[in-house]
Amino acid sequence: MKNCITIQLKKNEIWIKIDEKAEENEITECLKEKLVDLKKLYKGDTTPIKIVGKILKNKEIEEIQSIIKEQIDVEIEFESPTTLGLHGIKKGFEQEIKSSETTFYKGALRSGQKIEYEGSVVVLGDVNAGAEIVAGENIVILGELRGLAHAGAKGNRKAMIATNGIECPQIRIADIIKEFEKQETEETKLSYAYINEKNEIVLE
Repeated sequence: MKNCITIQLKKNEIWIKIDEKAEENEITECLKEKLVDLKKLYKGDTTPIKIVGKILKNKEIEEIQSIIKEQIDVEIEFESPTTLGLHGIKKGFEQEIKSSETTFYKGALRSGQKIEYEGSVVVLGDVNAGAEIVAGENIVILGELRGLAHAGAKGNRKAMIATNGIECPQIRIADIIKEFEKQETEETKLSYAYINEKNEIVLE
């Protein structure tokens, strides 16, 4: 993907749009090429730059920011959330997760413990009440889910949660929240949660 970046001149800012399918190395190579011409346009100007398009990982955000700052010293804003969780999501999106970086946690997650990861999270045990998992992609729990689970925490509505049983008051996928009545959780076993075409979290 040779040309994965386009530059658009807006009224009060310059947009650098990154193709959603672009890989990290393609982004950095293309950005360095584009900045040569963009730097000539600036000539001491301070128009801020906004990075839009692909939802970026924190590592990619840091690298892009570093590359731009080396050439042009202006304010840089990212459309991508820089933190995981509902407060960081600016818009929901749908991106298939065919493969992802995954972290494994062996044993039960106790009250007060928190796992936060940009990829997928697999817990080889229970997630107890008061524990929290926030994942940029999928969450798989081989035991019972009694704490908080938030998959797709950068806004990806294609993420899912799979668990051996739900005993928690709510689950979250992207910017969608599903709350449970006590009776509903008592009857829910071996669950797979995802967002359907109506933007509702459903269980199978």
